[in-house]
Amino acid sequence: MSELKIHLLSSSVKAKIDDWKQRYPAEQQRSAVMSALRFAQEENNNWLSQDLIEAVADYLSMPRIAAVEIATFYTMYNLQPVGRHLVEVCTSISCMLSGCDKIVDHIQQKYNVEVDGTSADNKITLRRVECLASCTSAPMMQIGKKYYENLSPEKVNSILDELE
Repeated sequence: MSELKIHLLSSSVKAKIDDWKQRYPAEQQRSAVMSALRFAQEENNNWLSQDLIEAVADYLSMPRIAAVEIATFYTMYNLQPVGRHLVEVCTSISCMLSGCDKIVDHIQQKYNVEVDGTSADNKITLRRVECLASCTSAPMMQIGKKYYENLSPEKVNSILDELE
């Protein structure tokens, strides 16, 4: 077996993982992998390197490929560096019918950024995502952990201009 990469996780991340593991029976503590990946990502400027994914797997005593499969399946894990603000615009049916394409186009023009790209100033990374569960207040976007609903291009300008 290759060398363990547990040392790549900070003591803070390990403590959070340990706390989360307590929610599961001893023989099922690898069930904490999704939260563990999130903790590692949050501490690493919101993205996961291959080494960090493997470190989480090693820490949870699970096969590395299992952690990689999870990290590559779920879109909440960023496998490449992202901008200071991850802007995710919902493009599901309710948002589509309410004008999400106008919102995406507006952000692309305002920041000269492509979908799945990062602006030249590293301020934002723009993504189109599936349902963010806010259908009654469409169109909407999420920046970090915060929802912004009932969007218009003007409202988007106000929100994005407030970001540092």
